This record gives sequence, C-alpha cells and structure tokens, in this order.
Amino acid sequence: MDAISFIGLVLGIGAILGGQYLEGGHISSLVQPTAFIIVMGGTFGAVMLQSPFRIFVQGMMMTKWVFTPPFLAQQELIERIVEWSNTARKEGLLAMEGYLAELSDPFLRKGLQLLVDGAEPDRLREVLEVEIYAREEQLKLSAKVWESAGGYAPTIGILGAVMGLIHVMENLSDPSRLGAGIAVAFVATIYGVGTANLIFLPVAKKLLAHVSRQTTLREMYVDGLIGIANGDNPRIIESRLQGYIV
Repeated sequence: MDAISFIGLVLGIGAILGGQYLEGGHISSLVQPTAFIIVMGGTFGAVMLQSPFRIFVQGMMMTKWVFTPPFLAQQELIERIVEWSNTARKEGLLAMEGYLAELSDPFLRKGLQLLVDGAEPDRLREVLEVEIYAREEQLKLSAKVWESAGGYAPTIGILGAVMGLIHVMENLSDPSRLGAGIAVAFVATIYGVGTANLIFLPVAKKLLAHVSRQTTLREMYVDGLIGIANGDNPRIIESRLQGYIV
C-alpha cells in the first residue's frame, strides 16, 4: 500500500475541516447533498461525454494504483536478463527458448520469442517500442480522465453556485428559504475547487507517474534484449540496466 497517498488525502481534507472548525464554523454546514449531486454528476457527465467508453472505464479501474501501485520487479528482471545473457553466450540464442514458459507477461514473452527467433537488434527494438508507445499512450489517456475531471469540477462548482443564487433570488420574499440557497451556492464552489485540487488532479498526476515507471521498466527490458542480441558482456548489460533504477 502506498501510505503517502492515504496520508496526503487525510491531511488535505482534515486541514480544511479542521480550519472550518477552528474558525467556529460547523462541519455539518459543508454537507450539502444538492451541491454534491450538481458537482459530481456534472463533472463525471462531462468526462464521460469527452471520453471513449474503454478509456473511461480503464481510468476508473486505474484508481486503485493510487493506494496499491503495480509491483515493478526491476531488480528481479535485471537478474533474469543477466541469466539469459550468460545462457546465450554459452549455448546460443536458441537455448533461451526454455525460458519462455516462465514468462506470464505477453510483452516479455513476445520480446524473448523475437530474440530466440533471431530478429535483428534494430528490428527487435522497432517492434517492441511500437508496442511500448501504444500502451503508454493508452494508459496516459486513461489517467487523464482524472485530469479532465479536475478541469471541469471548478467550473461545475461555479455553475452550482449560480444555480443556488438563482434560487435565492426567487425566494427573496421568504427569508426562511434564503439560507439553504446561499449554502448550496457556496458549498458547490467548495466542492468543485476542493475535489479538483485535493482529489482529481493529484490522482491524475500519481497515475501518470506510475505509467511512466512502467514504461521505463519495459524500455529497460528492451535494452537488455538488445544487449543480448548484440552479444554484449553480461556484466556490461547488468551495469547499463542498473542505471534505469532510481
């Protein structure tokens, strides 16, 4: 679990609620179901309108990465590549065919299969980098679903505020109903700006960071395969791949 994400979320929301309490306000005054429906419904409606179904669903599913990041076995992969390199130098590329059964990741299997089949280093890199680029772009689009939500939420919050003020103006003759309208107006703005800057935009940035790390891992893998194809010394390959780990 990524503890810093949980701590950051609690700290951000807690600071706002704590500030409201210290100023003498009631936390319950920030709970406005109408404002919540306007902001959340409007925001995600706009996001769904701009996003293909597959991208939207993948963006929602990627949210778990904020608290449970995908595991990247960088050191384990380096050790595996070094082992393959030693095998290739001693027994030839065809000897690595037995390692295919150990790989569950289709991308890793594809790369090793191309290497075993004797693909030229340049062609091997070209084929795998196309797949890396396509996957990275798809994941970025999915992560940016949350970035889009962060862009729409403040505007929808302002829309909710205007609606609340319209409600106030319609009931100027009934002072007992003015409070509710004003509350919805201001709380809608808080919801829009707050969710955008405390949830939507940070989630998008976190997901994009994880996408970048996964892409780097795949580029490291390709670099290792190219080193094997070129017949580089296993120690040289290992030293170069260690540079990807930060």
